[in-house]
Amino acid sequence: MQPGGQPNMQEIMKQAQEMQQQLQTAQQELAAAEVNGTAGGGLVTATVTGSGELKGLVIDPKAVDPEDTETLADMVVAAVRDANDSAQELMAEKMGPLAGGLGGGMGDLGLPGM
Repeated sequence: MQPGGQPNMQEIMKQAQEMQQQLQTAQQELAAAEVNGTAGGGLVTATVTGSGELKGLVIDPKAVDPEDTETLADMVVAAVRDANDSAQELMAEKMGPLAGGLGGGMGDLGLPGM
């Protein structure tokens, strides 16, 4: 702080730039990270990136019943949902400390989806 209790603007800008760089690094790490979700006792496995992009889907042949495609579809949805839940947890883990430095959390920014 400068005399009189005023914050040093250069120091604030430096901290903001450092935080922005950390945020970009965390976003790159999330985009590169992959997490899996499963359903049906492992009959369906979905792979998504840490940012939520579906990258792969593996379906065990035992899950394929031509008479019951609805159950297979349900397992695919459940596996993707499970993988996305894991991606959200990873995102919270990576971004949480950075969000805390933005005035108490991302929710305080008033941005949709944050």
